[in-house]
Amino acid sequence: MTSTTYQQMIFVNLPVNDLDASKKFFTDLGYTINPQFSDANAASVVISDTIVAMLLTKPFYATFTKKEIADATQTSEVLVALSAESREKVDELVDKALAAGGSPAGEAQDHGFMYGRSFDDLDGHTWEVIWMDPTAIEG
Repeated sequence: MTSTTYQQMIFVNLPVNDLDASKKFFTDLGYTINPQFSDANAASVVISDTIVAMLLTKPFYATFTKKEIADATQTSEVLVALSAESREKVDELVDKALAAGGSPAGEAQDHGFMYGRSFDDLDGHTWEVIWMDPTAIEG
């Protein structure tokens, strides 16, 4: 009998002002939209096998919470951090985000063993992209 290891997933749900513009932004970064879990109210952005960003129109997002929806351009509600396989991949992804209409969110952080840059997406959600030297983790 074969045993499969369960891979826990994360679904980051984000309210967006313009679903079509947000879908274009994330596809410009190289991610795909899963049409099976997308419709006029939501888009399922596949970041990896275990990470999915669910972009929800604000009225649809509001059906999941009784709280006020934060305006991420004015208030920080979450910092989404993604790993990258190299320093070059950090720069590549952040440069794509900036070219697609995102804005810089702070200065690059270079600690030698760890390097990161961040950007705000079209709705102001902050995405941090980091690389860490695997030998620094081991030692």
